[in-house]
Amino acid sequence: MSGESSKITLYHTGYLKLPNPDVHYGRVNADFGQGFYTTDDHAFSLRWAREKKGSDTIINQYVLDQSGLKIQVLERNANWFDYIYRNRNRLPDRYPDADVIIGPIANDTLFDTMGVITSGLLSPEDSLKLLMVGPKYSQIVLKSEKAASQLNWVDAQVLSKEELDRHKTLVAAEEETFLNEFAQVMETL
Repeated sequence: MSGESSKITLYHTGYLKLPNPDVHYGRVNADFGQGFYTTDDHAFSLRWAREKKGSDTIINQYVLDQSGLKIQVLERNANWFDYIYRNRNRLPDRYPDADVIIGPIANDTLFDTMGVITSGLLSPEDSLKLLMVGPKYSQIVLKSEKAASQLNWVDAQVLSKEELDRHKTLVAAEEETFLNEFAQVMETL
């Protein structure tokens, strides 16, 4: 890694304070496979905030020391698409030795683009075009115990009802823009 510091601040949104997250907990078929999903973008972490009856919504803050970690960085391209496709279909991990994977989140929460591919309705090329629609948010996934051991919990912020409502409004506006862009791309396919 270049730069003066190998430490980065990360955020994880959920319903628990997680001073010691488990990289083996969670969905095996997530974008970058099983791991502890974070972002270095505080504003993006707020977009993931959801209300859950009887639970607080919490943003955990961490500092990750990247020294000595094997980090795989992915860009929003065909290689990234293939990696997500493989993970969501539980195929062998292409980067089994990576401690950390960094790359864009797949914007397919409103439309299951990956599901459409496996159904044969869209080609992988057309599906990639659809996954390129929308904002580019980065996720940073800790995949190994080594990475987890270099993650230091800083604090946890409990979000108020007002904060949750404000971010829900922002997400709704972003989703409307996404739907319009998605429809425009669909018309070209």
